[in-house]
Amino acid sequence: MPLRVCATPTNGPAMGSHFIRSQRTHRMTKTTPDSSDNTTLPDPISSFRELNLPAPLLKATDELGFSDCTEIQGLTLPVISSGKDVAAQAQTGTGKTAAFLLGSFARLLSNSGGERRKDQPRMLVIAPTRELAMQIKKDADSLGAYTDLKCSVVYGGIDYDKQRKELAEGVDVLIGTPGRLIDYFKQKVFDLAKLEIVVLDEADRMFDLGFIADIRFLLRRMPAPGERLSMLFSATLSHRVMELAYEHMDNPQEIKTESTGVTAEGVRQALYQPATDEKIPLLLGLLGSLKPERSIIFVNTKRAAEKIESYLLGNDIACGTLSGDVRQSKRQKILADFTAGKLPILIATDVAARGLHIDDVSHVFNYDLPQQAEDYVHRIGRTARAGTKGVAVSFACENYSFSLPEIQEYIGQSIPLEMITDELLIKPKPPKRIEHDRVSSGPGGKGGKPSKGGSRDRGRSNSSGGGSRSAAPGSRSRRSNSESTGKPAADSSKPVDQTQSKPAADNAAPAPAPTDGAPAGSKPPRKRRPATKKPAPDAAASPTEGSAVSATGATADPAAKPPRKRRRRRKPAAAGESANATSEGTPNSDKGSTDSTE
Repeated sequence: MPLRVCATPTNGPAMGSHFIRSQRTHRMTKTTPDSSDNTTLPDPISSFRELNLPAPLLKATDELGFSDCTEIQGLTLPVISSGKDVAAQAQTGTGKTAAFLLGSFARLLSNSGGERRKDQPRMLVIAPTRELAMQIKKDADSLGAYTDLKCSVVYGGIDYDKQRKELAEGVDVLIGTPGRLIDYFKQKVFDLAKLEIVVLDEADRMFDLGFIADIRFLLRRMPAPGERLSMLFSATLSHRVMELAYEHMDNPQEIKTESTGVTAEGVRQALYQPATDEKIPLLLGLLGSLKPERSIIFVNTKRAAEKIESYLLGNDIACGTLSGDVRQSKRQKILADFTAGKLPILIATDVAARGLHIDDVSHVFNYDLPQQAEDYVHRIGRTARAGTKGVAVSFACENYSFSLPEIQEYIGQSIPLEMITDELLIKPKPPKRIEHDRVSSGPGGKGGKPSKGGSRDRGRSNSSGGGSRSAAPGSRSRRSNSESTGKPAADSSKPVDQTQSKPAADNAAPAPAPTDGAPAGSKPPRKRRPATKKPAPDAAASPTEGSAVSATGATADPAAKPPRKRRRRRKPAAAGESANATSEGTPNSDKGSTDSTE
């Protein structure tokens, strides 16, 4: 027997004592106990035709095979049609989306909406995840196929300008995630002044993901609660969720179903307690023995998802992964392939645990036991949808078994414990190496890693003749000069041979370093010019210094450190001054000539 909704008022948001599982539940209001509001709510319905829906909606329901209402649909549709706000709690997979879409579309079709601009939608649906937003849009297109209502969905990860252009053209029903909705709203792409209906789907998930501030921001930009129809749907209704309902809804009617807080009857649950290193062998063994037609493996971390994917692919098992690191276009393709049956296994974090309506999921594996009891209900709710049967297998390892008592208390039953036999522990093949196409998180390339090409010093250190610390600048100058002149740069590692190759007349007096005005015939100095710009740290690495010392007859100090001389740089001198300084035989003659070339 379905639950009835009564009009008994309650006082304030602290309503834990009134959350009873009986043949009726209390209506949540902001009124005091002596309130005189004794409104009687409509009776539940069992068929869509009892509601006198508009003909376009009835035609769509007939084509989709919708004849009898589910429990949540039979309870909420009459309340929505009467124009009352609803805060509904029901087990996932029971048809909440069709309930608020049909009720909202019927209301929009019965009212013209008055005068409004193109950028003012009539209905707004807020969903916590992209996958849920896309699923709602798909259902809206199906149920509104024979109406003139224009629906649009906005979410992150895809073409920003394309979505913006679609909104600018005008929509009746806007569906989206909080972040992208606020982004477009602040840019005045759309306006909420003429909004007639607002729906918050998976409201408790909004809190979990930290979206509640964004939700309040949008709700405060809408017409007053008494001037719009507000609906809040979720698989679980906590006190903080109902507090949000009290603040931004007009006397919401709380509706609960018999299956509230427990798992679906068609799910057969099983629990294994493996060691951490036994989880992969046990998973492979269960996949081989159960042979699921279509299954979802839930994990708590992205790293665990990647690990399972690599092992499954290494053992010749086709699968796909949904996580926050996967690009939106690839996520859509994976979901489409899984829905079409091309991928038998989907590995997912909790980003896909809610709102996804995928038919014929036979098995759900909790590779990591969820840390929240509500998440366990949402995960296993992916199977046994709409009255079908399904299997939910959970692994309680030493890392996540601490949440098991809370889960069993929440669902009101103990999960049957299964024994791990040697036949179930299959020795896996080596994992397959996977190159993931991650979302870029840094300016240096994908994942914030350095761009292809490696370190600058490491890639060019071989071209210098000295130490690695100062090799890069010098080698860079030689490379650029050789590329511009088309001739190879001088080898600075053999300064003695280059000096001995000079004529004897040049050794009589120190020769000035070549300058831009040097004669065209002085080819050897031109070849050495790039090497003398920034000599290598080794004393023997500078051909100009070696030639100057041998020419003047000065004795080279073995303890001298050329890098220290390079630190005492002077301003570039003119060509004439450089030549005079060299002819006087000053110790800094070749240093000055080097500066003049720069």
